[in-house]
Amino acid sequence: MIDIKVKKITDTAKMPTRAYDGDAGWDLYVDSNHIFDDDKPTRKMLCKFGIALEIPKGYVGLIFPRSSIYKTSLRLSNCVGVIDSGYRGEVKAVFDFIDSEQGISWLVSGRAAQIVFMKIPDVQLIQADELSKSQRGEGGYGSSGS
Repeated sequence: MIDIKVKKITDTAKMPTRAYDGDAGWDLYVDSNHIFDDDKPTRKMLCKFGIALEIPKGYVGLIFPRSSIYKTSLRLSNCVGVIDSGYRGEVKAVFDFIDSEQGISWLVSGRAAQIVFMKIPDVQLIQADELSKSQRGEGGYGSSGS
């Protein structure tokens, strides 16, 4: 088990929670939101969670949308957010409105995303002129069939 310090940035911020023992993700509660890009076809909503984290070196926090987001027309803009161990600012996420304005009334204090903490392996990249052969080789998109 690792300890992760959570600092509330606002008086209204809520601590992340897990619904069930053993859940991978900790639910993040919206503390405030702001809609922007009103003049563009795809509007965006910035959700601030009102917390900052102290993630230990060697770990990362990955932000995913909650599965219940399917009930809205919102999609997490960058698919997965990455909170590095050295970041001490407020945890935030940006959502795109896909089809309509549904979700615009997302209540402050609602659970919009979840954060999963993972250990990151210590990796060293080594430049090479050749790579070993594999069964897949250079097969990319659709290489294993449709």
